[in-house]
Amino acid sequence: MKLQINIGKRLGSFSLNMEATVSGERIGIFGASGSGKTTLVHAISGLTAPDSGEITLDGACLFSSRKGVNLAPEKRRIAIVFQHARLFPHLGVKANLLFGYRRCRPEHRKIRPESIIKVLNLEHLQGRGVGNLSGGEKQRVALGRAVLANPRLLVMDEPLSALDDSLRFQIIPYLRSVSEKFGIPYLFISHSLTEMQLMADNVLVVADGNITGVSTPDELARTGMARSPRGYLNLLRLGSAISHDGLFHYPWGDGTFIVSDGRTNGDSLFELSSRDIILFKKHPEAVSARNMLECRVAEMFDSDGRKGVVLESRGQRLVAEIVHSAAVELGINPGSTVFAAIKASAFRRLD
Repeated sequence: MKLQINIGKRLGSFSLNMEATVSGERIGIFGASGSGKTTLVHAISGLTAPDSGEITLDGACLFSSRKGVNLAPEKRRIAIVFQHARLFPHLGVKANLLFGYRRCRPEHRKIRPESIIKVLNLEHLQGRGVGNLSGGEKQRVALGRAVLANPRLLVMDEPLSALDDSLRFQIIPYLRSVSEKFGIPYLFISHSLTEMQLMADNVLVVADGNITGVSTPDELARTGMARSPRGYLNLLRLGSAISHDGLFHYPWGDGTFIVSDGRTNGDSLFELSSRDIILFKKHPEAVSARNMLECRVAEMFDSDGRKGVVLESRGQRLVAEIVHSAAVELGINPGSTVFAAIKASAFRRLD
């Protein structure tokens, strides 16, 4: 997918002036509330007409003030999943799912209902009314309804912000799997950097009605590390664990992560702050932290006076954070060997 934007829009005292070109299958739009993210995606999808400029998608003109082009939303073949599911209350789950599919032109019906129902694990919900669904189930139905419209682009506008953490991280694998299995590119809008790290490959950064840059989630996390109250958040997908003495042992790199809150069956996603990793130049004689990993320093980066230290062990990576003087005193440089100490309680399980 290639999206080209060069638009202006005035909304009361708020002015939107956005210009960017971005390519990829998983594009994030990142910015604080009120920055203009939703207005931008409404312009792309045809729900709002810009005052001026142009929008093209894969070379096709969606809007051009110069050419007098403003395609109707239904002709753009862009499906939207909103913050709230917005299911039709008078229709059951199955009828909601098939709403867009039945209105889709036959030549565009490449995704079959039974396929999306299986991928989103909706089989057991087919006979229900939408009033009997949990928040996560409603979002899965809304996603299925959007995908069954067989769009060429899927727009997800803060689709997780109305859910609590446990549901948010249960829904994310479904969002990604739909794009990967059915080959639908998406725009994912959020103010959460963690969601960007999990959902996007490239990111349009929006602030005060402007696109301030095109970045990657990792670059954003590195740049904001020192300013963030939690530092750089490492997101770790770990396999099945072995339980011993009330702790969970997960293989990682050349060693093992010992975690206080884990599970023995299935993968788990963990969050680990760069500030919860303590570095030693030599193996300490004794330490209370349950994790002591020997790592190579793969690279280092600066973030507002702090040093990010990228640790590597058999292809696996972690980012630790230290002050500049500590790096100098310990002689930590790319290629150095260091020992990383991490408390078992520092890992936060997300799903």
